[in-house]
Amino acid sequence: MSVMLVYITAGDVEEAREIGSELIIRHLAACVNIIDKMESMYWWEGKIESSSEAVLIAKTVPELVEKLTETVKQLHSYDCPCIVAVESKEGNSEFFEWIKSHTS
Repeated sequence: MSVMLVYITAGDVEEAREIGSELIIRHLAACVNIIDKMESMYWWEGKIESSSEAVLIAKTVPELVEKLTETVKQLHSYDCPCIVAVESKEGNSEFFEWIKSHTS
């Protein structure tokens, strides 16, 4: 069994909470961690930008990543939101089962 950790950035903690709540309500993620006040530097429209963002880490199952991604894109304020899914095959198997039991 494997689970997916989906790394998502948001403009601020309020947006992160809104997105995270929707992912939980829709059973697209069993859990979402939110980390506030991350500093990001990136290229945007030909120049280097810097901003404060919030990070979400959503825990889900592989078969829901596409639907989770589309949901985040619909809810997100960014034109091109960061959504990166990383698969984990090892860890606490009881936690993996918990994730599976709380996603649909």
